[in-house]
Amino acid sequence: MKRDATLPPQIVAVGFRRINKMLQDLAPSFHTLADIEVVDVGFANAVSRVRQMAERRPIDVVVAAGSNGAYLRQHLDTPVVLVKVGGFDVLQALAHAKRLSTRVGLVTYEGTLPDLGPLAHLLTLEVVQHTYRTEEEARICVHELRQQGIEVVVGSGAAVDWADDLGMVGVFLYSVDAVRGALDDAVEVARASRIEWAKRERLNTILGQLSDGVIAVDREERIQTLNPAMAEWLGIESGQWIGRQLSEVCPELGLLNTLRLATPDLERIEKVKGKTLIANRMPIVEQGLLTGAVLTCQDPISIQRVDRHIRSRIQPHQEASRYELSQLVGRSAVMAQVRDLAQGYARSPSTVLLLGESGTGKELIAQGIHAASDRRDMPFVAVNCAAVSESLLESELFGYEEGAFTGARRGGKVGLFEAAHRGTIFLDEIGDLPLTLQTRLLRVLQEREVLRIGATEPTPIQVRVIAATHCDLKSRVEQGLFRLDLYYRINILRIEVPPLRARLQDLSDLVGLLLDKACRLHRIQPHALRAWMAALIEQGMHYPWPGNVRELENLVERLVAYVAARGEEALAAASPTDELQHLAPELFATPRAAHRHTGGHQMPDAEMIHIQAVLAECGGDKARACQRLGMSRTTLWRKLKEAQTSRP
Repeated sequence: MKRDATLPPQIVAVGFRRINKMLQDLAPSFHTLADIEVVDVGFANAVSRVRQMAERRPIDVVVAAGSNGAYLRQHLDTPVVLVKVGGFDVLQALAHAKRLSTRVGLVTYEGTLPDLGPLAHLLTLEVVQHTYRTEEEARICVHELRQQGIEVVVGSGAAVDWADDLGMVGVFLYSVDAVRGALDDAVEVARASRIEWAKRERLNTILGQLSDGVIAVDREERIQTLNPAMAEWLGIESGQWIGRQLSEVCPELGLLNTLRLATPDLERIEKVKGKTLIANRMPIVEQGLLTGAVLTCQDPISIQRVDRHIRSRIQPHQEASRYELSQLVGRSAVMAQVRDLAQGYARSPSTVLLLGESGTGKELIAQGIHAASDRRDMPFVAVNCAAVSESLLESELFGYEEGAFTGARRGGKVGLFEAAHRGTIFLDEIGDLPLTLQTRLLRVLQEREVLRIGATEPTPIQVRVIAATHCDLKSRVEQGLFRLDLYYRINILRIEVPPLRARLQDLSDLVGLLLDKACRLHRIQPHALRAWMAALIEQGMHYPWPGNVRELENLVERLVAYVAARGEEALAAASPTDELQHLAPELFATPRAAHRHTGGHQMPDAEMIHIQAVLAECGGDKARACQRLGMSRTTLWRKLKEAQTSRP
């Protein structure tokens, strides 16, 4: 009979006399968790009663005790939870028996209780133990105790009943707590059973919706699952072959070799009943043991149709990297070392960590590594972990299922990790990633699977991770702001990107490259600004460049835009150096010997002078200032806060 998942679990509690009363008393307290029906029958009668009840409604669990419970376990397919006797139950029962006699018989089902000597000595009590398997054996045990002069019997229901019948005193071994514990266990077993049942139902539903044919067999190659698509191809009913050996009913699709060798056999072309299929055979290994095999079959025509769809719809929109390592400008020794490391790391699938100040070109290096790797034709996806709010960043990174939260897109959303499948994902400013998301990211890196928000099943991914940060991650670990295990996971291949002030010999090459770019944007000839650029390079050799290459690019474009706007008037200036001092006063600020320590690294005073100057030019508009400075609003806010807290 099909289960109704909306109804509470159905539990049948079986017991005689004393334990039956306990079950009757406890059952109402479980009414919010399960429907518990107590029956006062046992053994064969109980088996018959449970089967009759199961015809009306599926039964999740049966609860019973002693020999009655063992009998039900042997004769029912339904899970049977036994009432277990705990050490406290024994102590309580023996203590009660001691008040009646100093010699007590203890009769238990199937096995004596271990090491009762110290307990009996503590209670100054002589305990004679007997064990039984059947009701008749229980009667014999009680008779033997009576012949030994013992008048008090502690035991299970059968033993105590016989003791009462023979005029002895019976002390019931099972406590109310033991019975309640069994009912708690039964509720948990029912819950777990329903979860498994729901998974099987979901799996069967999925298999029923697949266009691929699927057959699963056990170790003897007996068919356990055969989905509708396969049944249709074979021209049979889905349940027609269940339980039969696959090689007997369809030798072409046999799985005996797969079971014997326990190795996959993929993409075999098979002809079955006049139809050509692509067959994949896989062993099923659970907890290290071979438990069966599965066969999946695909229609070649359907594969060709899907392939055309992918090529026509997805490939044109695939993200790609824009930069290569050859575009990493600089003839200095430190940049040559960076290029060599990046080129070598491109051949490895391991995670890369790029360390360096803001504006040093970390994303350019990340894209260059991707372009030089065997993933170059796959997506390159970049995300700034500091520029997006925590709630939005979670859905952006990991995606979500339809209905996962209010406003969730119909059909759900693919996260950036899934979008980067088989390619590279660049996690910029990873040091600013919230701790809650660090935990989820660590699981993705370890398990190579993503769990969407609102999903119950993870999605496997194959993606290369490149992370970058301007922060001192070790310091953030010490402050409790960054997980140590995540630090170890991302700090595998490491590249330290030098600041511009550490490679000023590259300034001329960088200015030339950035000038060409800015002149193309503003449609003027680069040679018209040679004198201006010479002045910029000369003065720049004495400037600490807190914004690094990004600041240099901003400054070059500022000069080009000024010349483009004023034309001949600007070029006719008597001294480019004077004009440069007017347009870029930060280059001429008096350098300080000391630097402020902020956030685990040093920020020159010149950087704050520059930030404040740009803010003033933008009338305090932080959005415009961020565009001019080439930094996110989060970074700007952090730098302003650092500057404020560092004032004497």
